[in-house]
Amino acid sequence: MGHLDGKVAVITGAGQGVGQGIALALAAEGASVAVLGRTATKLEATCEMLRARGARAEPFVLDVLDTERIPACVNQVAERFGGIDILVNNAYTGCYGPLLTLSDKQFQKGFTSGPFAAFAFMKAAHPYLKRNGGVIINLVTSAMVRWDLSTYGAYAAAKSALRSLTRAAANEWGRDGIRVNAIAPHAASPAYAGWQAAHPEEAAEFCASIPLGYVGDCEQDIGRAVVMLCGPDARYLTGATVPLDGGQANFG
Repeated sequence: MGHLDGKVAVITGAGQGVGQGIALALAAEGASVAVLGRTATKLEATCEMLRARGARAEPFVLDVLDTERIPACVNQVAERFGGIDILVNNAYTGCYGPLLTLSDKQFQKGFTSGPFAAFAFMKAAHPYLKRNGGVIINLVTSAMVRWDLSTYGAYAAAKSALRSLTRAAANEWGRDGIRVNAIAPHAASPAYAGWQAAHPEEAAEFCASIPLGYVGDCEQDIGRAVVMLCGPDARYLTGATVPLDGGQANFG
């Protein structure tokens, strides 16, 4: 018996990296998983991994930048699985760099894929989540509290908006039995691996600044923490931002 037996989870950006790690961890505890993302082959690969563990998993191709399609996708998932209990807003397509190098379109893209898409998912999933006391997990970043935000401004701005949205939904939807939390992870994702390969010295310094001494595993460190947040042991926790970064950031 798993902590999440009978639960249905919707995870965006689940074709690889952190989203895939969360999907694997939730499935290991008995959840069925709707695997959302842009690339069908990656989604199917994740589904095969989940099915190999005995979980029900189905792919849904969706680019979160197309926010008008989100309500229909959520309804399709609910119809296919018989409901929704967990929503994980992981997908993000944004930009990095000095502010004066960024176009308005690039800046807006981070907000569309981040807080705008999450807002659309949260509203569409609300009727299903409140049936049995659902959970929403929004992914933010420790860049929001960096003392030096150089080159991270647009990214941190979008994620800060999502953090505020998390707190507002927790306040407004608690009476509906819905808990809403955010996590700010450091994860050994494909994106991190690419950055590490391109900037080995900077990556080594970054890793050395983490008190626990390593960047988190997508499933064992990030995914398992999400399992806890979605399970009964965290039933009184809502509106929080949980730093899954090995102790590096200060969210006080």
